[in-house]
Amino acid sequence: MNASLLINGTIVTAETSRKGDLAIENGIITNIGNLDPALFPGHRLIDAAGKYLIPGGFDPHVHFALPTQAGSSCDDFSSGSLAALAGGTTFFMDFVTPRRGQSLAEALQLRRAEASSSHSGYGLHLGISEWNAKIAAEIIPCIEKEGIQSFKAYLAYRESIGIDYNELKQLMQIAGPAGGLVMVHCEDGEMIARLQHQFLAEGKTRAMYHALSHPPEAELRAIEKVIELSGITNCPVYIVHTSTRRGADAIATAKKNGIRVFGETCPQYLLLDDSVYNAALDNLDVMPYVLSPPVRGKFDQQRLWAGLSDGTFDVVATDHCPFNLAGQKDRGMDDFTKIPNGAGGVEHRLSLLFTYGVVTCKISLNRFVELISAGPARIFGNGHRKGNLLPGYDADIVIWDPDFEGVISVGNHYQQCDSDIYEGFRVQGRAEMVILGGSPVHVRGSFAPGKK
Repeated sequence: MNASLLINGTIVTAETSRKGDLAIENGIITNIGNLDPALFPGHRLIDAAGKYLIPGGFDPHVHFALPTQAGSSCDDFSSGSLAALAGGTTFFMDFVTPRRGQSLAEALQLRRAEASSSHSGYGLHLGISEWNAKIAAEIIPCIEKEGIQSFKAYLAYRESIGIDYNELKQLMQIAGPAGGLVMVHCEDGEMIARLQHQFLAEGKTRAMYHALSHPPEAELRAIEKVIELSGITNCPVYIVHTSTRRGADAIATAKKNGIRVFGETCPQYLLLDDSVYNAALDNLDVMPYVLSPPVRGKFDQQRLWAGLSDGTFDVVATDHCPFNLAGQKDRGMDDFTKIPNGAGGVEHRLSLLFTYGVVTCKISLNRFVELISAGPARIFGNGHRKGNLLPGYDADIVIWDPDFEGVISVGNHYQQCDSDIYEGFRVQGRAEMVILGGSPVHVRGSFAPGKK
């Protein structure tokens, strides 16, 4: 029998915080309250005095082994899931990104095989890389036969995986009535392509021009159009990695108007600002921060933080998609459009949000749990098993040490990347113990034997 009794902790969910104990058996939470160890023979005792017991993190937005012309993102499902676990995330969702001309079913089968190396639980969103009658006909079977609930569309990257607004509307008209959710990368592809071509024609090739070619207006235009289409089709939409204050305002207004829209932002937009693109910086120093959308100004940052507490945002995810500086990012030394977009963060999400959100009183401890676990679990159909600490729920639990202090460094992170956009960030709080399916897998910075 795989059974444990977690005692003397403070049980924290999205709704409540209280002293108590948790009993787990065969991967499931069985009891909660002030429990007498004598009534639980055979249970291993784990003392959580001075610690928080929180649901395992749920990151609905990562890109492991994402193929690009510069090679795949440098965390695969094995290393990426280990990094996630080290940071207290016990479940993640990645993406199926079909090649143009490839069937959705084939792409899904191949991605599931690739994801089988994960050390934690995972789910998959199905990307829509093109739109035609064949793809349209596959949507319903993917929902009904494959259990896919969420579909991802890109309004950027038109030359490779992006679709246009009319095609997005058609996707919504099919997926929405069938119970699907449409996720959208909201950046206007035409505006970005025009600016990229303009800068290159003018000889402006350095990495800083990536940010200038992805202006705030490109995000706002796309968000406003997606909200309009959601209202027309009545299809729920999930807007990923919101980076601007005006984008946040548009989401907040849509919610007040009854549009079914979910908002997501990420730690990079909460904690970094556009000084990372300063013209005085060396080109190589800017490249790690080439991601889409780019990080914005401090006023945007302030509005995003406000959006975490006022309900504008439902989720803090990571968009984890790191590329090595040497051999990948530096392929774009003479052309910023060749720099693969993305950065890591899956293992830092909880510590960063706790340090700069909870400790500074920008958000409550309960809101922290909502944003990193309960909210995404509920939105993506796992709210009956994950994101809460109740009898019958999966025993994916983090014993959180609120007093730990450390510094993020490329020298101590688990993600497989030669740079870290949070290098030097001081953090307070970490996952003291990560329990996955009832078994401790990561304890005080080290994995259980055989896990890594």
